[in-house]
Amino acid sequence: MTPLLLALLGTVPALFQTHRSLALENLALRQQLAILRSSQRRPRLTTADRWFWVVLARRWSEWRSALAIVTPDTVLRWHREGFRRHWARKSRGREPGRPALDPQVVRLIRDMSGANPLWGAPRIHGELLKLGVEVSQATVSKYMPRHRRPPSQTWRSFIDNHLHDLLALDFFTVASATFRVLFVLVILRHDRRRIVHFNVTSHPTAQWTSQQLVEAFPWDLPPRYLLRDRDSIYGTAFQRRAASLGITEVRTTPRSPWQNPYAERLIGSIRRECLDHVIVLGERHLRRILTEYFEYYSRSRTHLSLEKDAPEPRTTEGPENGKVVALPRVGGLHHHYRRRAA
Repeated sequence: MTPLLLALLGTVPALFQTHRSLALENLALRQQLAILRSSQRRPRLTTADRWFWVVLARRWSEWRSALAIVTPDTVLRWHREGFRRHWARKSRGREPGRPALDPQVVRLIRDMSGANPLWGAPRIHGELLKLGVEVSQATVSKYMPRHRRPPSQTWRSFIDNHLHDLLALDFFTVASATFRVLFVLVILRHDRRRIVHFNVTSHPTAQWTSQQLVEAFPWDLPPRYLLRDRDSIYGTAFQRRAASLGITEVRTTPRSPWQNPYAERLIGSIRRECLDHVIVLGERHLRRILTEYFEYYSRSRTHLSLEKDAPEPRTTEGPENGKVVALPRVGGLHHHYRRRAA
């Protein structure tokens, strides 16, 4: 039981039996006695004890005569401190400071800045206003990520802006049944992921590679840009042939295959969907297998990036066209599904 409660219980009868002054004095003495009894060495006053003397000092003019545990100046200091805390609490709003910005708005600002590196705070602020988000431009600038380098477009933006004029070229190796290493060259157009040319050789050279550019576009004009890595096989002969065809070479940075994503994705699909499931006997066998797979890849296989369509667009066949039949492709590794009337 707290000292304050003990003092209140001890003076309840006196409040009704004696004079008011005597009762308050008795209350003060009993409260101090309870404190001294509950302390071992130095009396320790709680917040309730301090409030008791602050309230008593305002209600009883002779409170100093009954005070023995502390000095009267201490009680006055408690009173001033309580007055200061009371008005500080009243003057403070429910939520101190400015209201916090919605975390979804902060995330939206950062997403806009990351997706549009050429935009500044005014552009992002304007877009937010059009979306009904009422924030200041200074707030937008505060939450935008800081870039150490000048803003630059991403490789995805570069590729998307040049899809119809961009060509990708890359090599990959295949081990034959006799442990002979064969090199496969694939040339891919970015606009519809079309494989325009491929060839197989066991001894690739710059002259052989440059000849493949000519064979890839015997009649049509080639795209304007060619995306490739920095392999030494693309030597002077290759560079001259590309320049004579009006092709501008775009070389990726060293050890950065992700900068040629479409070609790398194509090679991964070739391995996962075809070559990992067959044993290559030689160049002729590999060329035949790849020819069958590329025909399936171009005419039948659906692509996520093409909105679930094939590089050569397929028509939608409804139930009125008959029942569904499966046509094997690549030796039965894959199938092409069509509707055929009974």
